Amino acid sequence: MTVTLQPDAAGPRVLVVTGDLDHHTTPRLRAALEEVPFAPGVDLVIDLSGLTFCDSTGIATLVAAHQRAHDAGGALLLAGLEQDIARVFHIMGLDQLLAFYDSPEEAVRAVKDRRESTA
Repeated sequence: MTVTLQPDAAGPRVLVVTGDLDHHTTPRLRAALEEVPFAPGVDLVIDLSGLTFCDSTGIATLVAAHQRAHDAGGALLLAGLEQDIARVFHIMGLDQLLAFYDSPEEAVRAVKDRRESTA
């Protein structure tokens, strides 16, 4: 699994996750998430379009990151989930907690639109 935090431009930061997210690789994701300084207005899009597998430890890490972002006044958006993995998230009811977008570009656009509407 690889985790790449893209530089912060004019929009939200984007964290690209590829490969299998399981109990062996989750520490890499957790370490990358700890580098994000969540605060009011600090948003993170996690690009999961390259994710091939996600177990419960990966899901728990994403939920914890969402809670950390929310508590700090920021937002965490998930983008590009493969259909079978997205189905698991929906079955678990996580679509009621987490924000899902079809693509990273759509998630970034949503963040920019929200920022413009509150400005």
